This record gives sequence, structure tokens and C-alpha cells, in this order.
Amino acid sequence: MVIYGLALLSLCMFIGTYIGNLLGKVLNVSANVGGVGFAMLILILASDYLLKNDKLSEKAQSGIQFWSMMYIPVVVAMTARQNVVAAVKGGPMAITAGVVAVAVAFIFVPLLAKIGEPGVPLPSIEKTKEVS
Repeated sequence: MVIYGLALLSLCMFIGTYIGNLLGKVLNVSANVGGVGFAMLILILASDYLLKNDKLSEKAQSGIQFWSMMYIPVVVAMTARQNVVAAVKGGPMAITAGVVAVAVAFIFVPLLAKIGEPGVPLPSIEKTKEVS
């Protein structure tokens, strides 16, 4: 059931948005700085913790699996409202920040992927269809 994963996603989104707004105020920027990223990081950590401690039902696991597949379109829709043109016109700092962020991601993703043991896999789509 999709609704079970949505509750955890919503909570993480509220926390991530709050952290992003707080970070924007600290940096003296009138914008949310990384709120969606913080939300996804919190969602990953929370769902991993709940899975390891056997606190998620199969319905909640299938809901989280659904939202993990929907993540990219949701993020694209949320970031589409940001004014990228105004940021680029504001100076080279926006371009530099973007290039540095992408470079750091390219460097650290393979390194982070090697850390730790494989986690508990989410149920397959076929198993999810049987539960519904």
C-alpha cells in the first residue's frame, strides 16, 4: 500500500525542509538550501534503521519501494520551480557551486557504495502485487 510509505516520506520531507530553510538563514540566503536532499538522506537512514530493527510491515516496505521509484520525478518537479536563470545571472558562484557539487558526488558515490554490508532488499514487485 502506497499510503504507508507516504507517512514516513512526509515526515522526512518536513524535517528536510526545515533543515534546508534553517541552513538558508544561517548562510543568509533567502531560499531552501538542500531541503530535498536532507529529506532523502533522512528517509534512507530512517527506513534502513526501521528495516534492521524489523519495525516496518510489508505494506510499509512496499509503500517505501513505490516512493523510491517516484523520487526522481518528484525531485524534478520540486526543483523546476527554482529560478536557475536568476541564479546564473547573479554571478559565477552558482555555476561554481553546481560544478563542485557534481564533482564531489562523482568522487564520493563509488566510495560510499563500498562501505558496509549489503542491506535487506525490499520485496520484489511481484511480491508487492500479491500483497495488494
